[in-house]
This record gives sequence, C-alpha cells and structure tokens, in this order.
Amino acid sequence: MATMKSVQTGGVGKIDVVNVERPVPGPKDVLVKVRACGICGTDITFLHMGGMPARAHAGGELIPVALGHEPAGEIVEVGAEVADLTVGDRVVVNPQDAPTGIIGCGGKFGGMSEYLLIENAVLGKSVAVFPDIVPFDVAALNEPMAVARHCVNRSEAGPADKVVVFGAGPIGLGATIWLKLRGVEHVVVADVIPSRLEKALAVGADAVIDSAKENVTERLTELHGQAANALGQPRAGTDIYIDAAGAPAVFQAAVDSAKWKAKLVMVAVQKKGSDIDLGGMLRSELTLVASQGYPTEIFEVTPEIVEHHERFAKLISHRVPFAEAGHAFELTLTPGAAEKVVVTFDE
Repeated sequence: MATMKSVQTGGVGKIDVVNVERPVPGPKDVLVKVRACGICGTDITFLHMGGMPARAHAGGELIPVALGHEPAGEIVEVGAEVADLTVGDRVVVNPQDAPTGIIGCGGKFGGMSEYLLIENAVLGKSVAVFPDIVPFDVAALNEPMAVARHCVNRSEAGPADKVVVFGAGPIGLGATIWLKLRGVEHVVVADVIPSRLEKALAVGADAVIDSAKENVTERLTELHGQAANALGQPRAGTDIYIDAAGAPAVFQAAVDSAKWKAKLVMVAVQKKGSDIDLGGMLRSELTLVASQGYPTEIFEVTPEIVEHHERFAKLISHRVPFAEAGHAFELTLTPGAAEKVVVTFDE
C-alpha cells in the first residue's frame, strides 16, 4: 500500500502530519500531485475547535479534519473515463464539488496533502487548467479570490462608485483588486496594521485609512466628499462598504458613516456577535448584503488570475515548505504575523 503525508487537526491549536493511504483513482477520477496549498481562516477555525463534532457521537466527540481547501497541483493519473484532462495538466480545484464532502472542510480528503483525489473529475466543474506561466503558489489563490470576486459581484459596484473595504487580509485585498479591475473609480482600504495598508496600496487601492489612529467617517468624507443620510444629517459620500474584517467596530463604523441608500456587503465571518444599530441603518436606509462562498465564481476568476498573476502574487506574505507545515500554521494562528501563507511542496 502506497502512503502519503497529509495534514489534519491534532487537538486545539495543533496539527498532525500523518501517513495515510495514497488514493487510487477510479475510472472517473484524477489524482493530483499537490504543489501548493494556501491556509485559510476556516482552517484556523478548525484548529481552534480541535477538529469537528462527529455526527455519529451524541456526546460531541471531536474527530480530526483533513485540512486544506486551496490547492493547486499537477495531474499525475487519469481515470479511463475522464475526458478533456491529461497527465501533466496544471489545475486548480473546486473543493465544493467533491461527492465525499467539501475538500479540507470536513470531507474525506484535504488539499494539504502530497496527493489529492478529484472524484468524478470534470473540466470546468471540479477543476480548471492553468498555464505554466503562473506559479503554483499564485494559482493556489484561486479559491479565496473566488470568495472575494463573489463579494464584489454581490456589491454590484460600478465605475462611478466610491467604495471602502474594511480589512486588508487576503479577501479584502482580493476584493480591492477585483474592484479596480472592474473599473471602480475610487477604492479605499481600512485596517489597523500599517504593513497591510502598504500592501493595499501596492495592489491598487487609491487610499488607505489606519482605523486605529484616524476617524473613519472624517477620512471617508475627505476622500469621497460629503453627503447626508435620510434625515439630512452629514455623512460620507461613500457608496459601498465592504466588511472583510468581521469585527463589531467595523460594522458600526459603516453604520456611522453611511449616507442615504448606501450599501454594506458582509463577506467576513463575524468573529463575535454585537448589537446592531438598527436605528442608524434606518436613518440611512442602509442595505445589508451578505456574501457567502462562490456560487458561480470558482473558475470565473481563473483566466483573470492568469492575466494578472504578478499582481495577485503580492498577496502572498509567506511561502513555507511542506516539511515546515507546523511553522506555517503557527504563523497563521498568530495575529498580525502573516497576511497570506501558502505551503509549497517539492516538485
């Protein structure tokens, strides 16, 4: 029996690198040799939990989770019935298409493994092919950039809109790139970490706000002009607020700043509950739009990542070899230590 190394949860705040059976593709499957896999906030959520509850155990027993849902790699085996895919194809993956559960999110397989089985492999549905001009580590951004793209699609931002993105992590910065590629006139990024604000400017933000030191409403008014809410009270001229941070203070800052008929798009998982200022929302007729996942965007983004791969590469702060996977997860677990960590595998 051939084996491979795979990363799974190993208790609260810990990972285990375990030897597991290397998958064997059936006639409708392909086997991918993983070359890079990003670490996501969802992975960290599983680590904080120490696994996930086993449905079969009423007592809430935790079972390990095979981690990694942002893989990119190379096809090394192809089932006899698979069309349009060949050995040597470089691919990114739709983790939600796996019939045995979402890859890296409680499903049978995780992308933070030396090999990944793609069940019922269909080009354009479960995988997309990308050219060799794009490094594997940049290609591994495909899944989080689909999340960011869905958020921007949900915002319906147009060229004349003025937008602020709260949170300069991978999703916020990805949204910034998509907004500018969409032709949006003015995009501001707000965060509390100076290095992240520098990165925001590097990927195309028109201005940044250090919300730990600056008054957000005042700065947005300087940048986007003055408008008013439904009662005529002065507000910033910002049209769209994107919450890619998930902190209660961000939600309130948007409500405090919102003009009449502004829009707030919530893409971040809220880190903890907070009282929502419904009166403030009412006074601005603020529209709240939720954005979850990527219903159609998972491969919509791939050609543009290829075209602008050097720009997207700036999102990666750390590239860590698979042999040092423990260090990679420690970086991601430490607030402020890293923006985007991608684990790379020997070729």
